[in-house]
Amino acid sequence: MRNDPPSREIPGAYHAGSRDLQDRFDSRRIADRLEQVTAHTAFTAGDRAFIASCPMFFLATTNPEGWPDCSYKGGMPGFVRVLDEHTLVFPDYDGNGMFRSMGNILVNPQVGLLFIDFQRPNRMRVNGIATLHTDDPLMSEFPGAQLIVRVQAVRIFPNCPRYIHKMQLVEYSVYAPTQDQTPPEPDWKRMAEFRDALPQRGGAST
Repeated sequence: MRNDPPSREIPGAYHAGSRDLQDRFDSRRIADRLEQVTAHTAFTAGDRAFIASCPMFFLATTNPEGWPDCSYKGGMPGFVRVLDEHTLVFPDYDGNGMFRSMGNILVNPQVGLLFIDFQRPNRMRVNGIATLHTDDPLMSEFPGAQLIVRVQAVRIFPNCPRYIHKMQLVEYSVYAPTQDQTPPEPDWKRMAEFRDALPQRGGAST
């Protein structure tokens, strides 16, 4: 599976709706300054280190009618990897079989990723163009992956962490795939309501 992305055209940071509210609240100047100073189109060494440390992120996609979907994606630190100045990859793991996020990417490859560090409050947004690959050469490097998502970044934007609540990680999920263990089957797959509808290979994706 491979969906071909459109050309890597960098969109404008703000549209008419953004500008209307910026003008109402006199924030056009600071909005422009933030875009000039903090937004960038190539991953820095700091960006790479931050992304590599994250055990989770939120993925925003939209369907053909423009309805949004926001999905939590979790794994062990390093499950999202920056390959070069403009490309990051992450695995799609077994999920519930609805394929909401991945299905949206097939019909609308424009995505938003939000990375958050809750222990040392920090966050970063990445907007880009995503493609899905079942024959990616990196498949073998991500245990449990059923496909690989490649994102060509068009805007990378670290932004203010002041409203991030500081929280401590208690433990990593036992369901996060690693080289050393096969994750256990989730309880919901054993429920009578779902057992007979599970894929024959035993896996599915969100």
